Amino acid sequence: MNAPQRFLALDVLRGMTICFMIIVNTPGNEATSYPPLQHAHWFGFTPTDLVFPTFMFVVGNAMSFSMKKWEGLSNATVNWKIFKRAFLIFLLGFLMYWFPFVHWNDDNGLTFNPASHTRIMGVLQRIALGYFFAALMIRYLKPATVYRLSFIFLLLYWFILLFFGGDHPYDMLTNAGTKLDLWLFGSNHLYHGEGVAFDPEGVLSTLPAIANVTFGYAAGKWVQERGKSFEGLTKLLLVGVLSVLLALSWDWFFPISKKLWTGSFVLLTVGIDCILLAGLIYIIDFLQRTKWTYFFRVVGKNPLFIYLLSELGATMLWFIPIGADRQPLYNWLFQNVFKHAGMYFGSFLFAICYMLFCWTVGYILDKRRIYVRV
Repeated sequence: MNAPQRFLALDVLRGMTICFMIIVNTPGNEATSYPPLQHAHWFGFTPTDLVFPTFMFVVGNAMSFSMKKWEGLSNATVNWKIFKRAFLIFLLGFLMYWFPFVHWNDDNGLTFNPASHTRIMGVLQRIALGYFFAALMIRYLKPATVYRLSFIFLLLYWFILLFFGGDHPYDMLTNAGTKLDLWLFGSNHLYHGEGVAFDPEGVLSTLPAIANVTFGYAAGKWVQERGKSFEGLTKLLLVGVLSVLLALSWDWFFPISKKLWTGSFVLLTVGIDCILLAGLIYIIDFLQRTKWTYFFRVVGKNPLFIYLLSELGATMLWFIPIGADRQPLYNWLFQNVFKHAGMYFGSFLFAICYMLFCWTVGYILDKRRIYVRV
């Protein structure tokens, strides 16, 4: 077993994550989406809640391979590479939420969307910040110090919520993270998908999310150093199981919550990710069963581009009006095509078809050996 094969397992995990992310983000009708394809309302956990932290985990996993290229470079050069990549990913996330930069007014004309009402934080922004701080920690600190700090971040976040959240430290509007985001950005720059100004990718909850990246890095290093043996792979699996058990125990005191990104949520998702990674490596590298992997590798080789394509494409489907009543094309497609398969299954079928459209673009790029890197 060699490094490229382990990259294959990484590409597959990354591809599976993006495919599932597209499916859960673009249901034909959100109100009739199957429960496993919806986020937990606040506390609790669904398969959908695993998507985003897995992408953070995979970012760290990939860093364990890519950072070897920086070993002979000066600190100034590495710092610039880290800053530039983080800045570009953050900027892409900001522009993605601002897109298409205009909206339809009451006179069916276009009005510019002011930056004063654009969301600042978000999915790519959290990835950028998680990558930035994790990369700096890994570059300048000993591995043991990095992992200790990661656990400290989880505990520190817990204590901050307890001490600055008042009588309801874990509630959506009273937790310390929401208070900080409102103070820093104001309500106009926050996510309003919950009907109120609350950002699930806010500044404070980025602190525990850094641990998803550093633990992903640790798993990647372990696979490179010990993944050739059944013993090494078994230990990765056992660490995953132990992490899940710790998360379930901590849940009694610090509830599992994706939207709050609690420490128990971090341990739960890291544990599941370790189990998934161990399973993929066993199937791909030990059993040499790789024919099925191509579908996911197509997406895994261009994850950022395909994610942006899926989000911007869905935005355009909502933006383009159809018919005299100017119904959004997104809704028109569901009502006139997919709804005939049933409200729930039609919604799911819409998401599958949209994912396959994005996959097809990735397939074309892969055949032409075009890989978009930031």
